[in-house]
Amino acid sequence: MPQPGSYDVLLLDFGGVCLLNPVELHTKAESILNLAPGTFDWLGPIDPSTDPLWQRMVAGDGVTEREYWAIRAKEVGDTVGRELTLPEYMTMIYDPPTPELIRPGATATVDAALAAGFGVSVLTNDMRAFHGREWEFGIEFLQTVDHIVDCSDTNILKPDPRAFARAEEIIGVPLSRMLFIDDQPGNVQGAVDAGLDAMWFDIANADESWKDVGRRIGLSDQ
Repeated sequence: MPQPGSYDVLLLDFGGVCLLNPVELHTKAESILNLAPGTFDWLGPIDPSTDPLWQRMVAGDGVTEREYWAIRAKEVGDTVGRELTLPEYMTMIYDPPTPELIRPGATATVDAALAAGFGVSVLTNDMRAFHGREWEFGIEFLQTVDHIVDCSDTNILKPDPRAFARAEEIIGVPLSRMLFIDDQPGNVQGAVDAGLDAMWFDIANADESWKDVGRRIGLSDQ
């Protein structure tokens, strides 16, 4: 494991790592749709055993992440007899853009990393595709980071090595000086293949995962 001082930049996936995963907002969706709590029992990264479709997506078995959420959005709409697109589903559960949508560990660790002199940037596949620019500007957390590299802008998505190369170009720091954090194992492996050190973020144990990130870059526990 690299020692503290080995990195100049903390490079973060956004959805799941910093932003709550949609499965963590089932209660909100159920309330909006006047459904009983527990109606949506597929729990993705929180409990993959409940979610064969999530397992297929993580395994790269013919389902991309965008396809996974589009399927789930349709299923949520079908539950109440309405057509629900992916953007509509994301708007339903993530609007308005409030601080509570961001993990406390993300805010604490990023604030500490910036104070310690690290660069902090975001490398995300789908933020603008899922949420749009106006929502992005409403998330205070995103205004604190140095760069937002959104693959929605080019549609060249992680784990494609070109996504990491674009991040390197925009941030202006060699990939070898970055620590990358992502909740999708395929993206973590793609980052390693591209020349970064990378950590898998366990959404089911998000608080501890953020402590691990802090320790990895030499911060005390937040």
